[in-house]
Amino acid sequence: MTGRPLTVLGVESSCDDTAAAVVTGWPGGNDAPRILSSVVSGQTDLHAAFGGVVPEIAARAHAEQLDLCVARALADAECSLSDLDAIAVTAGPGLIGGVLSGVMCARGLAAGADLPLVGVNHLAGHALTPRLTDSVTYPFLMLLVSGGHCQFLAVEGPDRFARLGGSIDDAPGEAFDKTAKLLGLGYPGGPLVEAEARDGDPERFAFPRPLLDRPGADMSFSGLKTALRRARDGIVAEKGGLTRRDRADLCAGFQAAVRDVLVEKTRRAIGLFADRTGRRDATLAVAGGVAANGAIRAGLEQVAADAGFAFTAPPLALCTDNAAMIAWAGIERIADGAALDASITARPRWPLDAAARPLVGSGRKGAKA
Repeated sequence: MTGRPLTVLGVESSCDDTAAAVVTGWPGGNDAPRILSSVVSGQTDLHAAFGGVVPEIAARAHAEQLDLCVARALADAECSLSDLDAIAVTAGPGLIGGVLSGVMCARGLAAGADLPLVGVNHLAGHALTPRLTDSVTYPFLMLLVSGGHCQFLAVEGPDRFARLGGSIDDAPGEAFDKTAKLLGLGYPGGPLVEAEARDGDPERFAFPRPLLDRPGADMSFSGLKTALRRARDGIVAEKGGLTRRDRADLCAGFQAAVRDVLVEKTRRAIGLFADRTGRRDATLAVAGGVAANGAIRAGLEQVAADAGFAFTAPPLALCTDNAAMIAWAGIERIADGAALDASITARPRWPLDAAARPLVGSGRKGAKA
């Protein structure tokens, strides 16, 4: 295809958000890409009572909401299927029922409207978002830090990613949610833990900073969650319960530990990125819901400044799961010459860096591919 702007419908259903969006643009074009519409139907209320995402409930909700989200996205963008150049859909990784719902919806739309269809890796959608929002040039360093994923990626092209490190067990967002559940704060846990931590003493509890004694940029958060549970149990055994101050101090200590691990591992990842690419003046981009945490974000910004890297984080609406990132990743893949295949299938696991060793574990929100 030529370098003219493309208008693409994106469809996303990999976890607990059903989303559709219309984006127009071309990588490196004279005009900045534009998000013509972005619709997200969340499922928080459906899963809150369970303290986490229930795959069967999520899949059923996706099947009910996908066509409604697509219709609204097209209406908000003031276009029809005939105005589109292609459809992009998340084909993995994620909860297979949800991914399958989105793929089948997109396949039906593409067949009915005779449109090209491109499958997008959900993680690539997050990783390429800084090019949509800030026109960041290749290569750049991406920290994807969310409820189900935590990886450092050297992003060198639409389909060229090198994983420099990642979580070998729980993702940080998953650990935040589990911490909130342990302390009876509710779901989703990230914003609730951060709010409690503002009034807490981060020094009261000596929580561990896992893997800081080992080289490299891999991380672990499961042991930190266990340490918090033990601290909670010790207080309950001593006092018979938790006071507001106890909860605040536990949250502050936990958040500080996560921040310290992410900051130090990011410092190491910058060094690994510089060694790989020869670039010591690139951009550190951060995406994922945990990027909204003020304390963590401030620490990452300082690390980038210390290393001479620019820092960027997309707006929160584009950090969490959305379909605008999928539409844009589709445009990037098309511009890069990716094959358009109407027979794409859903994939529960789909590593961005096929040459990297698999990360251990598969978090609550899907495989850490």
